[in-house]
Amino acid sequence: MSMFNKAYIPYGGYYSTPFSKWQSSFQNENSIELGARSSKKWFESKSIAPNEVLDFLYLGITVGQKGVFYGSSWAATMMGAPDVPGQTVMHACATSSTTLYNAAASIEVGNINTGYCLLTDRCSNGPHTIWPNPKGLGGQVISENWNLDNMAADPSTGEGMIQTAENVAKENGFTKEEADELTLRRYEQYEDSLKNDAAFQKRYMQPVEIAVSKRETKVVDKDEGVTNTSSEALRRLKPTIGGGIVSFGGQTHPADGNAGIIVTTEEHAERLSTDPSIPIQILSYGHSRVEKARMPTAPVPAVRMALEKAGLSIENITTIKNHNPFIVNDLYLGKALEIDPMHFNNYGSSLVFGHPQAPTVGRLVIEAIEETVDKGGGYALVTGCAAGDNGAAIVLKVG
Repeated sequence: MSMFNKAYIPYGGYYSTPFSKWQSSFQNENSIELGARSSKKWFESKSIAPNEVLDFLYLGITVGQKGVFYGSSWAATMMGAPDVPGQTVMHACATSSTTLYNAAASIEVGNINTGYCLLTDRCSNGPHTIWPNPKGLGGQVISENWNLDNMAADPSTGEGMIQTAENVAKENGFTKEEADELTLRRYEQYEDSLKNDAAFQKRYMQPVEIAVSKRETKVVDKDEGVTNTSSEALRRLKPTIGGGIVSFGGQTHPADGNAGIIVTTEEHAERLSTDPSIPIQILSYGHSRVEKARMPTAPVPAVRMALEKAGLSIENITTIKNHNPFIVNDLYLGKALEIDPMHFNNYGSSLVFGHPQAPTVGRLVIEAIEETVDKGGGYALVTGCAAGDNGAAIVLKVG
């Protein structure tokens, strides 16, 4: 018996906006407001009245925004569900996985019938927090840059995120040649999602209209900031850290965006689905914390836990998506699970389309569902790290 037996996602009961590289089109948009606005438009497109359908809102967000104190209830009000309560969830890059887990657990125990996971972040123009320090020399304050300071150093170890990747690369003997080869494959996989006028992405992509000025608006309907590359270009890029293997080509970029996913009972999922013949069941969730400053290794024990709780092995899995802030994450997952890294992360990954924190894995979940449907159904595994040494994984049954 799996960890969950009652939690379902309606087929088509989800969306993701395009991801916009930081300091681009979404840079001045409050991510809670933008997420609520995107959700409201999406609900309208599905002819769903959120105030009538939803019992609870889970707001996944990691980068503080003005109004986050009231985050979930404020978002619910803005998206047309002013009577729906909620909570805010923060788990770095694993925020989507953990938010879905919270929703599934509430369904499982019968606390709610239908929850909505709104996953949103803006890395652009991140907040600068200051705290009074009465004992500080000359009245100096304690300060923090939410994005830059925390990417530069995990306070548990003092090591930056890229250093965690290099630590794992060195210990496993990965080479820059291997990293470049797999990085190129990731770009090729993303290009597959753009074929036939981006037919794959259009299944779930929610365009965003934003104000450029008082009189002008623009619609963002595709990812912004995705670069073109080649094997020659990747070879020319030097590692970011001397003696390492990770170049700028082999790491993600901070971004802005949001995603939304409905989690509900089997009965309601069938009613809300765009194709009731495709059930999507959440089976299990796994979590982990590994040796300090070894972030790329963290998804592996989380995967093993999720598989065990689902009663499955890696051989049973049809589709795998791995959040890869560094290409080392994929190299290690492949090695540790004895699978070919060239064959997972089809149609895109955060290495290429960017990393807005909370919604990143949510988009991977959505893409995993769509890929599994194309394969005729099966089991989907979505995993990833969560900053310095945490990991999370989720297993779905599709079809």
